[in-house]
Amino acid sequence: MLAIDRLWRPARFLLLGASALLTGCATTSAPPVESDPWEGFNRAVYGFNKTADETLIKPIATGYQAITPDFLDRGITNFFNNLDDVVVLANQILQGKPQEAVSDFSRLVWNSTVGLLGFIDVATHLDLPKHNEDFGQTLGRWGYTPGPYLVLPILGPHTARDAIGLIPDWFLFDPLNYTDLSFRQRLAVAAVKYIDIRADLLSASTIVDTAALDEYTFIRDAYLQRREYLIYDGNPPEEEFDEELFEDELDELDEEESPEDEDEAAAG
Repeated sequence: MLAIDRLWRPARFLLLGASALLTGCATTSAPPVESDPWEGFNRAVYGFNKTADETLIKPIATGYQAITPDFLDRGITNFFNNLDDVVVLANQILQGKPQEAVSDFSRLVWNSTVGLLGFIDVATHLDLPKHNEDFGQTLGRWGYTPGPYLVLPILGPHTARDAIGLIPDWFLFDPLNYTDLSFRQRLAVAAVKYIDIRADLLSASTIVDTAALDEYTFIRDAYLQRREYLIYDGNPPEEEFDEELFEDELDELDEEESPEDEDEAAAG
């Protein structure tokens, strides 16, 4: 209980501040927010992250992938996916998705027992697919708008809403916080987790490096579209067609057409 209380105290104040920040964004009728008003700051952080990745993180991930057998690499990924299922389950409950929550709970039980703490993904073979939920999506589910796009040091692309959502996911839902591991040990486990994730994304980063004219814009747009897809469970709302705006644009085009053009068209 003392360990949980130590974790809850800082999280409590962070959550209070987060609630105040999000109060103004809690209605879906609020005017749209510019997606990237902090672009200058974001590009600077993106540049820092890219340098850190190229000089440190990517070489470590490449070495990790080279020395780790495929079966062990897969097992480590499965282990962390199993821990993540606790976070997913908590957010499924908060989002009011009982059917998905039952599926995720069953998945967690099967993988933690028969799957040897998650190193073997038994649940997927039992038709219990892995879901992707976090507290940022939970906030979106209940009407909080994304807020501005934000690039965090090392952690990469987020929105203001998703950045705030990291607080409960890390401090309240992460099962490692309720173990006897010291802070340094939890930090070491987190480092292994993110190196494993980075190793799995080596091929994807190569595609981005070669295909994108502006990597920053490419990653930003892909992230925002992906988040919208996840929040709406694969069925994002279609953009409404603004008929009045369309008619105004047509009127402007008609006004720009000169009399000489009309005479030439008539003569033709």
